[in-house]
Amino acid sequence: MRGISKALVSVTLAVTLGTLAPRVLSQSKTRSSTLTVVSEPGAAVWIDGIRFGKTDPSGRLLIRDLGGARHMVLVRADGFKEASKPITSPQGEVKVGLVKTADPADLAFQDAERLVSQDRGKAAAAYRKAISLRPTYTAAYIGLARVLSDSGDNDGALKAIRDLRRNAPQNAEAAAVEGRIYRENGDDEKAIAAFKRAIVIGHGFQPEAYTGLGLLYKERAESAGAAGNFADETANYNEATKDLAAALKQLSGAPDAIVLYQLLGLVYERQKKFSDALRIYNEFLERFPNSNEASAVRSFIEQIKKQTP
Repeated sequence: MRGISKALVSVTLAVTLGTLAPRVLSQSKTRSSTLTVVSEPGAAVWIDGIRFGKTDPSGRLLIRDLGGARHMVLVRADGFKEASKPITSPQGEVKVGLVKTADPADLAFQDAERLVSQDRGKAAAAYRKAISLRPTYTAAYIGLARVLSDSGDNDGALKAIRDLRRNAPQNAEAAAVEGRIYRENGDDEKAIAAFKRAIVIGHGFQPEAYTGLGLLYKERAESAGAAGNFADETANYNEATKDLAAALKQLSGAPDAIVLYQLLGLVYERQKKFSDALRIYNEFLERFPNSNEASAVRSFIEQIKKQTP
């Protein structure tokens, strides 16, 4: 049976969702759309707290299938102060101008973001520098918590979340990161409570928390099945699919959806809900036909067709 690496899912979510998450304004369903964000070349673009990628050398990023109506666009680029802009349509063109910055807190944070993939220790030091320069720097606290957790220092990561709460007690992303840390520590009940708190704080919108819940229930289902407790296996797989489907819907066409489509399809297969798995895999191919994973997903579909009448 195919498997999707737990580490791959965690790392992908941390990269894509790991940012100061602006409050989503609306998630009503609409037909497919195309939005072009225009800013500095190489600028990172988030929509409703979800990273969609970087602008090309001309300063443009094309985003398809955003859905919804009203969103918040956040743009960051090295050497510039971040900027956000509300939009009331998921299509057309939105220009987000950036202003050069010499603010040492901003520059320290940008150093930390660059260092995360190179040297976690130096990244943590840079996040701490940003916090010392600006004690209310929410994104720096969350970045610090993530990099410490990824380094195995979960106690330090939880302390960073507690320190943040003194300034921002109702931060949905912080609660989601806290849930992730508790899950990695094996404290499922605290993880579930933190993930659910993140969803409440986010007014129902928190794809990282929904994903965390989905992974937790998937792991519980696998453990129950291995122990021969098939009733608990079924119940936990049902919870997993519900939460993973919610996360997938909220991610719209973001790159991180590539992993979740495959994960949700796999869970449906394990439930022997092959029609649902086929629906998810075909939807993936419609949305990401040219992705590196497309050929693998096509093979999943062929395997299912061979197994079912």
